[in-house]
Amino acid sequence: MHFVFMGISGSGKTTVARGVAERLGLPFADADDFHPAANIAKMSNGIPLTDADRLPWLRTLAAWLGERERHGESSVLACSALRRSYRDILRGGAPGVFFVHLHGSADLIAERLRSRRGHFMPAGLLDSQLSALEPLEPDEAGTMLDVADSPEVLVEKAAQLASSALAADG
Repeated sequence: MHFVFMGISGSGKTTVARGVAERLGLPFADADDFHPAANIAKMSNGIPLTDADRLPWLRTLAAWLGERERHGESSVLACSALRRSYRDILRGGAPGVFFVHLHGSADLIAERLRSRRGHFMPAGLLDSQLSALEPLEPDEAGTMLDVADSPEVLVEKAAQLASSALAADG
């Protein structure tokens, strides 16, 4: 199984996904590390990415999932995966992708973005992220966790969920 922690910027995807990967001993990747320099420059300048900007990046992430699958490994990926079409691309890389949507109030996320240092995504792009977000649909394997909980609580909840899913998957 492959666990993709999704949500808008500032929702805690990287923190929670990394914590779950460490706790379960699974390979971890942060989708931000796969962005080409042009994408980072756009976002750093407050310019939202287009679907054309995202497509090669999403294909690279799907390939990363596929490589883990070929090696017989489960994995953890932190990726915004805001739209259904983006999630479809990720699912195309490997079967058994389960999405953990970290969601919360716009006010809470905005506060986190304003206090975050050293990240290329400015708080000014929050509205574009919120407008692009398409919640998981009933036919998509996944769950939602509220980011009002502390990162430690979220890691605990998500690790238990992932452990149960892995055990059920055999």
